[in-house]
Amino acid sequence: MKKFKIINGIAAPLPMINIDTDMIIPKQFLKTIKRSGLGKNLFHELRYDLNGNLRNDFVLNWDPYKNSSILVTGANFGCGSSREHAPWSLLDFGFRSIISTSFADIFYNNCFKNGILPIKLDQNTIDVLMDFAEKEKAFTIDLKKQKIYVEKEEITKFEVDTFRKKCLLEGLDDIALTLKKIDSINIFEQKVNKNQPWIIE
Repeated sequence: MKKFKIINGIAAPLPMINIDTDMIIPKQFLKTIKRSGLGKNLFHELRYDLNGNLRNDFVLNWDPYKNSSILVTGANFGCGSSREHAPWSLLDFGFRSIISTSFADIFYNNCFKNGILPIKLDQNTIDVLMDFAEKEKAFTIDLKKQKIYVEKEEITKFEVDTFRKKCLLEGLDDIALTLKKIDSINIFEQKVNKNQPWIIE
């Protein structure tokens, strides 16, 4: 998993509430177990018309938002089914942080496991950030300091779980966390093999 320390970039404004995982990545694109290649189908029904052409009325099809690394959006983001393809598609598109007032619990947890920082803020602060995003202002998210800057001016602080923060800063997903304990795992397996060999056979 790629480390998350400081993210600089344009934030895309998406002032919609209750964006569910089927809107993020429709069911017809869930046949793969690969994490790459899903970004082109992110928000498919909003980005493309019935003929597969890019629509000119959706924010992620406009410059400079088509290269955004931050998404500012409405409440209850990521609701619906628990498909992990949703954060995969957001990450593959280029998003490293999602800012909202609230997230669906499973989606929120899946973000951290895939290197995306979900940030919860109050509605007034979201409104301020949405306005900055619509004006194409440059955002900076500093995870270590837990602060958001716009045009180098501090706008707000945010809360994040200490353990999840550590995992993002160090780029540790579930597999990497397990491998950090590989020596203890090997010692345990050796003891089992010695004392209860029939389990291994």
